[in-house]
Amino acid sequence: MTEMLRQLDEIHTSGDLLTEIRSRAPELGGNNGGWPGLTFYRFTHPAAPKWAEVKSLSLCIIAQGRKCVTVDGQQYFYDPFNYLVLSSSQHFQAEILEATPAKPFLSFVLQIDPTLVRRVSSDILDRRTTTFGRPVESKPERAFVTALDRNLMGAAMRFLRATHTGADRRVLAPVYLQEMVYRVLQAEQYSRLLEIAATQAASNPVSEVISYVRKNMSEPLTVSDMAEQVSLSPSAFSHLFRDVTGKSPYQFVKEMRLNRARELLIENKLSVTQISRAVGYSSASHFINEFRDRFGATPRAYCDLQSLSHELRIQKG
Repeated sequence: MTEMLRQLDEIHTSGDLLTEIRSRAPELGGNNGGWPGLTFYRFTHPAAPKWAEVKSLSLCIIAQGRKCVTVDGQQYFYDPFNYLVLSSSQHFQAEILEATPAKPFLSFVLQIDPTLVRRVSSDILDRRTTTFGRPVESKPERAFVTALDRNLMGAAMRFLRATHTGADRRVLAPVYLQEMVYRVLQAEQYSRLLEIAATQAASNPVSEVISYVRKNMSEPLTVSDMAEQVSLSPSAFSHLFRDVTGKSPYQFVKEMRLNRARELLIENKLSVTQISRAVGYSSASHFINEFRDRFGATPRAYCDLQSLSHELRIQKG
């Protein structure tokens, strides 16, 4: 168990992020981050639910510990594996679930200027009109939890380091902040595209292909295979798909495969080899490498650490 906890520290909390937050959260509770809307948190014991409020879209990332946020009666649990996003202008309850003096809860919350969010999201929203003929009318999520991948982690680390002082703060921090917003909105858009595909596959080619991929994920899929499903040439299909999703068909399908693999790992019913085949990888080693690149740990380590976290919660609870 000691070895598992060591791996949890080294792999999933990111040593760099843990060190950064620890140094910038010397006091218990909230610590001013020195940047508009940025707050670092440290707790050494679990804390009962407490009401709080955000004024704009807020990104919440944990380096160590576990937390539950309740919005409109819906609970959202997050930890070093996952981050939380809260939409603007809402009240919520926050509860610290895991924290000890030896392993304090460490996190940061960044409230982001709505103007920046609108500017970065405008291109994503415009893409949805290309295929669907009109913007998709859906009520924004009040909150959502998403797996923390290396793209967002890297952008977050670059932003936090750039906020210290000097030219980096003036020149680089705004650039990295924009990248963070893009990564978050892209993840949200990804989820919405999957939802749209489930209900509108017959009305547009991109949704039809996404539905086709979900049903045939265990099979080898080429751009030509996908283009054939909607009677388009591979080049025309690739161009349309990138316009709508912001990703190439190959990249989007790879993310679908790895996200599905993550779900199967958490269910803990199949071996790594079986999961790799179930999501379309003919080579288990290739699957392991791509999973590690996306989530920062091998599939087995990720599964073991999730199981350990679950067992610890049961013991405490």
